[in-house]
Amino acid sequence: MSSPASAPNGRKVGLLFGSFNPIHTGHLILAHFMATHTDLDEVWLVVSPQSPFKVGQELLPEEARLRLVQLAIAGNDRLRALDVEFGMPKPSYTIDTLDELRRRHPGYHFVLLMGEDNLPGLPRWKDAGRILAENEVYVYPRPGVTPTDSKPQPGVQVVDAPLLDISATYIRSCVRAGKSVRYLVPEPVEQQILAAGYWRT
Repeated sequence: MSSPASAPNGRKVGLLFGSFNPIHTGHLILAHFMATHTDLDEVWLVVSPQSPFKVGQELLPEEARLRLVQLAIAGNDRLRALDVEFGMPKPSYTIDTLDELRRRHPGYHFVLLMGEDNLPGLPRWKDAGRILAENEVYVYPRPGVTPTDSKPQPGVQVVDAPLLDISATYIRSCVRAGKSVRYLVPEPVEQQILAAGYWRT
């Protein structure tokens, strides 16, 4: 397995993992920023069927969440929706997904995109040592998280991305209350949420 420094000279792709329940403007601004303001060629939004840290959380079916992501990024050739985890054992672990993506795309250099709130918990992830040894990690700021003052460890780069305090939890609560989510999500996503009646029952 190649290290980040010796990765083949292929496309450099950022991986933004999430349940996207639903995808919202904050996700999209972050993904597009990473794809256009860093050395990444693209950002792939990896729709997770079930996060090991969110077991028991009510989620829309994975195909419905994937469809919302596809609607949200339509027309943006720097972003791509990925369902790679749908056929993998659940819950999904990042290291297993990285291994599968390297198997499918051996010429690509993958970079893990991570919120600063998740960085302290990274040592508890499955095979965290391998994740750091074999991949670069780009860390972006998160609301309510004090920026780290310590020098990031090798392979970890802190990116001064926009700080956006929008959450899927808040959007779902608005939908349940019958309140507008206009501009919190792209218009096609809003239309699909309303047409399908998501989170209204």
